[in-house]
Amino acid sequence: MSLASPWWERSRHADRRPFLEARGRIKTAIRDRFLKEGFTETECGALQTSPGNEAHLHAFATELLEPDGTPRPLYLHTSPEFAAKKLLAAGEEKIFEFARTYRNRERGALHHPEFTLLEWYRAGAPYAALFEDCAHILRTAAGESGATELSFRGKNSDPFAEPERLTLAEAFDRYAGIDLLSLLDDRDGFADAVSGKGIRVADDDVWADIFSRVLVEKIEPKLGIGRPTLLCEYPASEAALARRTDKDPHVAERFELYVCGVEIANGFGELTDAKEQRIRFESEMAEKQRVYGEFYPIDEDFLSALAYMPAASGCALGFDRLVMLATGADHIEKVIWTPVP
Repeated sequence: MSLASPWWERSRHADRRPFLEARGRIKTAIRDRFLKEGFTETECGALQTSPGNEAHLHAFATELLEPDGTPRPLYLHTSPEFAAKKLLAAGEEKIFEFARTYRNRERGALHHPEFTLLEWYRAGAPYAALFEDCAHILRTAAGESGATELSFRGKNSDPFAEPERLTLAEAFDRYAGIDLLSLLDDRDGFADAVSGKGIRVADDDVWADIFSRVLVEKIEPKLGIGRPTLLCEYPASEAALARRTDKDPHVAERFELYVCGVEIANGFGELTDAKEQRIRFESEMAEKQRVYGEFYPIDEDFLSALAYMPAASGCALGFDRLVMLATGADHIEKVIWTPVP
């Protein structure tokens, strides 16, 4: 199927329709499972004061006109996270949403400017509780699509197998031969270690740039092959919204779910310390200014809500990618009803 023709062209739509039908079945089954577990389905607004404060996420900006014509800048959210956490502060305990989400500068086989995140939160639950949620969602998607395995670009994964749990330190040692934890505060030592593995390091790369390059080039392609992988215990500097672990303050309660070499979910033990969250946001926006020459405002209302938010864990899963893997689709636009032109 060529992506050159418009999505509404009849033969192209006929080719896409089985994927779209499977999308509906998967969505219904996941929704039913959350509702049976006592979750409440929410509908967070897409217009927000801040779209999120992660350096490498890019938003769509817009402008709200007050009744008197006064303009006020707003953004389409890159995730419903800030609004969902305000709902936790308001007293909600178990919530989920299939959220229409918007990210700029992203388009390709696995990226689309407008997409769907399945996001859910459990108040009072450890973040490891999300691991079983993810495993159950994979099994549900496979069952509803009739798949015995998930696949993407020749890589396969058994959705019914117990996911592998792998820390970032273990992954760096196994796939890159690098002792990550010993280099957390040593940019030059990290650069030397990485250069010795044949990975390019530029003079102006900061520690996070080097980390990301190793992750993308050496580690991610190896994850979720044969069975899903839960990559966990990220360096705290790479987990802007996650709380630090009790065993090591240099490591945070963040995990990502990989299937067939594709990252499909990102989960946290949520940070509720407003002072530390502000410091992390300011650091992320300083990095955004350095790299892209722009930054987003901090949502002060969100920081205020953290004082009332209970301990919680939450996860965002790329629903379109999940459908792709379950149906064998090779491009995200095959599983989206009306792709952006």
